[in-house]
Amino acid sequence: MLNVFEMIDLGLMSYFLGMKVKQSNDGIFICQKKYTKEILKKFHKKNCKSTSIPINLKEKFSKNDGINKVDEGQYISLIRCLMYLTITRSDIAFAVSLLSRFMHCASELHLQGAKKIVRYIKGIINYGIKFSHL
Repeated sequence: MLNVFEMIDLGLMSYFLGMKVKQSNDGIFICQKKYTKEILKKFHKKNCKSTSIPINLKEKFSKNDGINKVDEGQYISLIRCLMYLTITRSDIAFAVSLLSRFMHCASELHLQGAKKIVRYIKGIINYGIKFSHL
């Protein structure tokens, strides 16, 4: 491509759309550690205790659960941040998808569920996706 187009070779990619990209002979590792730290800071969870699971599957979430509603803007912001994180964190995709159904009728129970996901990602901040060569 350098022969056809005028360009500068900047070497191996290290960051792309806020994702850290580490290339090696084994493959490519993509991680959102920096973004995860930003989420923890934004939602005041930097010093929280981590949890081993992203969501309690026995918890029944519903639209009309009779529990106090929360600030819709804050809940939507949290869910959107978590949705972007699912790019490299498929382990939270189900939980985030489930809680995203209640973005316009979120209660305290839904917010607690979303905050549990944040506590989960705090414990595994260095995780990501590795694409290996075959």
